Amino acid sequence: MSSLPASPPSQNFAALELVASDMAEVDRVIDARLSTGVPLVSQVSRYIIAAGGKRLRPVLLLLMSRALGCEGDQRFNLAAVVEFIHTATLLHDDVVDESTLRRGRPTANESFGNAASVLVGDFLYSRAFQMMLDAGEMRVMEVLAEATNVIAEGEVLQLMNMGDASLDEQAYLQVIRSKTAKLFEASTRLAAILAKAPPALEEACATYGQALGTAFQVVDDVLDYAGDAAETGKNVGDDLREGKATLPLILAMKHGNAEQAAIVRNALETGDVSQLARVVQVVRETGALEATRDAAAREAQRAIAALETLPSNIYAKGMLQLAAQLLERRT
Repeated sequence: MSSLPASPPSQNFAALELVASDMAEVDRVIDARLSTGVPLVSQVSRYIIAAGGKRLRPVLLLLMSRALGCEGDQRFNLAAVVEFIHTATLLHDDVVDESTLRRGRPTANESFGNAASVLVGDFLYSRAFQMMLDAGEMRVMEVLAEATNVIAEGEVLQLMNMGDASLDEQAYLQVIRSKTAKLFEASTRLAAILAKAPPALEEACATYGQALGTAFQVVDDVLDYAGDAAETGKNVGDDLREGKATLPLILAMKHGNAEQAAIVRNALETGDVSQLARVVQVVRETGALEATRDAAAREAQRAIAALETLPSNIYAKGMLQLAAQLLERRT
């Protein structure tokens, strides 16, 4: 499993089909645990969860569990937990970023208001911690507690970096490995814990999740300058408006000439989206999009290398294919 396999676009994310029946069980858990006597909580929660998305974090937990031969029901509970944590972060993110569009429709804060979004996000966090107790495993609680703390740190770090045009690639990676990749890492590590895998195998599983999560976010940052709202489900240029120094902008400033770097730097520091067309042009002229995709490919290759110690079965092969197909995502 050492090479990055070819991945026809027609098979995009076919690995998800391997655990479709397991995901149906997770959906049943989610539906049951969203039950509450406060109607607005259920309404907002179901609104964002029903918005779609690939649900990669619970899917990864289920794929890794299957790959390691773990078939206990607790995997459904923990898959729902990671989805609740992820959904809570989305609710809070959209409020902080003042986002209006996610997955092609209005964000929860746009539809229900900021207060409802923040409070329902808090509900999902607390419900997730109630559910993780069901596992009866201290290591599970340790992993999820650390993950939520690191994610929160990543959010604050990103807030501190807003409008900072001096951010380098290493600082960018620190943010996305905290904010995005950490829950991917926790998902695959939890599967190893449930399977009672030895420490070295657990670390390999966690490495796969972290590398895949990093690649996922890097590709997402490419789409902000290479995609369009109809395909990506978000407004093109949102990252620039929010002052996020993502990798395409960092590399455009690094590889561009003085004039090109100044255009990107000024737009980033001011959040001036009126310059978006020119910024996109600079990003493309400097080869920053290709260089960013290359960075994502390196992370995908790192994920694939981590799978070498796993048993050889269709689920491990599905995760390998997932890493390759990730590079073709357009949404």
